[in-house]
Amino acid sequence: MKRLFLCLLIFSIALSCSESDNSENQNNSSTENFYALTVGNSWVYKNYKYDINSETYEDTGVVDEISIIGTQEISGETYFVFRRLTTGNEEGITLCNENGEHFEFLRESNGNLINEEGQIKFTNNNYEERLLKEYQWGNLHETLVEGNTDLSVEAGEFTCINSERYLINNEDVRQPGLDRFYYANGYGLIYDTSSYITLDRPTIIRRLDSYVIQ
Repeated sequence: MKRLFLCLLIFSIALSCSESDNSENQNNSSTENFYALTVGNSWVYKNYKYDINSETYEDTGVVDEISIIGTQEISGETYFVFRRLTTGNEEGITLCNENGEHFEFLRESNGNLINEEGQIKFTNNNYEERLLKEYQWGNLHETLVEGNTDLSVEAGEFTCINSERYLINNEDVRQPGLDRFYYANGYGLIYDTSSYITLDRPTIIRRLDSYVIQ
């Protein structure tokens, strides 16, 4: 439990983006497929770790390659099968994904990205604070932020919406750790962070490096 308390405030699992940085093409993206849920789409993310000496984020060499490899019926709903292959984490860098394959099942419903357990990973239209998980020492919450943010990452420039994830302890005090998840319409996840709940800056930043969107 102590390890859990001192470790991740939040992590994220990747979703969507594209290889073109043409802002006009982004604005013309279909709102009907906000999360780019199409078999054959793929994304590559690089992980950057904060260096206390240089006060900058340095490339860890950890790469998350994500692709939609098919669909699967679960409890009468059609889910897209996401395959994540993580490489470069032989040292076991904390807050980065472990090396190897990981599979996730996701679908969209009314602007919500939902996993096979019925949990909402991201919402693009509900601005109410959501309770994600309860712990003995506090509760994890997430809130969609109003307005757009223009982000420039290795894969290009994107207009994004974002949510914030944070912990409120049993004394009803919000902890310093804060993670953000940025999504762009028709491209999916562009940028996210992973933090310790006791620190007011992210330890790991993950940015979209390249993508293929059909």
